[in-house]
Formats: sequence, structure tokens, C-alpha cells
Amino acid sequence: MKKGLKLTDILVTIVIAIALGIVYILWGSIYYAIKPLGLHLDQFVYAMWFIAAPVAYLIIRKPGVALLAEIAAASGEFLLGSPWGLTVLLYGVVQGLFFELVIMAVKYKKYNLAVIIFGGLAATLGSVIMDFAYGEIDDLAAWNLTLYIVMRFLGGIVFAGVLPYYLVKVLEATGVTNLVRPASKEDYDALDK
Repeated sequence: MKKGLKLTDILVTIVIAIALGIVYILWGSIYYAIKPLGLHLDQFVYAMWFIAAPVAYLIIRKPGVALLAEIAAASGEFLLGSPWGLTVLLYGVVQGLFFELVIMAVKYKKYNLAVIIFGGLAATLGSVIMDFAYGEIDDLAAWNLTLYIVMRFLGGIVFAGVLPYYLVKVLEATGVTNLVRPASKEDYDALDK
């Protein structure tokens, strides 16, 4: 695998990210619809905003793609009128960077479910750190903060780990990713390791 990003890698990453940026904007309706249900169910679905990094990484499989995807998705969300304004860009940078650190630790050579889940958990950690930095959760009672964090991390496992992994696995099986990179049996099997 060549390490450097080609123009096609960047463009495909941007297209993936823009599509997910649209999903991010639409996801806000779901987030706000379940918020009144309590139990921090909104924090469980919050992790959908981390999906660009794992999807782009699993498809492109090169250094920098996860960070680029999160920044581009956050930019798309901002341009489409995110209710959170410019802060989505900073969150996107932090979430993408934290995901990138996990895949950097495996030298961009592993594409298995465990690595993607750890990347999703890292992006989740980045988002919680940002919430603390912006003073969004420091007033919560200990039990409420614990529930908040547990739900966010569970969502990170599902929406930034399991969901993107199987989504890309389906794309691999259909051959759609062959337009970006020819998938060999070794590539497909790498998803299972």
C-alpha cells in the first residue's frame, strides 16, 4: 500500500465526507427528537457524528484520511447550517485526530472490527474532552455525568465502530469500493482479522 494520498484519495474522501455531512445535518433531528426521552439516549445516537473517519479509513486505507474525512464532514455540516455553528469544525478536528491516533498506532495496517471500535471510542473520548472544555457537562451531578459518558461511549462502539465496519464490508462485497481501490481477497479478509 502506498502511504501518500493521491488526488483521487482526497476527492473520494471529500465526497464520502460531504455525503455524511448531509447525514449529520439530518441526524440532528433524531438527536433532538429523542432528547426528551431522557436517560441520555441522545448521547447514544450522538456518536453518529463520528462515522466519517472510520468509513473513509476503511475505504481508502491511508494515513490522514480519517482526519480529513471528519474535518470535511464537519465543514459540510457547518455549511449546511449546523445549529452548533463553527464549533462543529473544532469537534470534527478533535474527533478525527483521536480516531487517527488509533489507526496510527496500528501503522495503518489493520482494518478489523476491534481497531475500528477502538477508533470510535477514541473519537468519543475526544468529543467528551471537548464537551468539558466548552463547559457543557461540568455542572452535571456525578450519577448524571456517568450515565452521559456511558451512553456516549456505548454509542461510539455502535455508530463509530460496528456500523461503519459492516457498512464498508457490505460495500466491499458489492464491489463498489473497487472504483476507489481494487479489492483483493486479502483486502476483504483483512476486515475479519
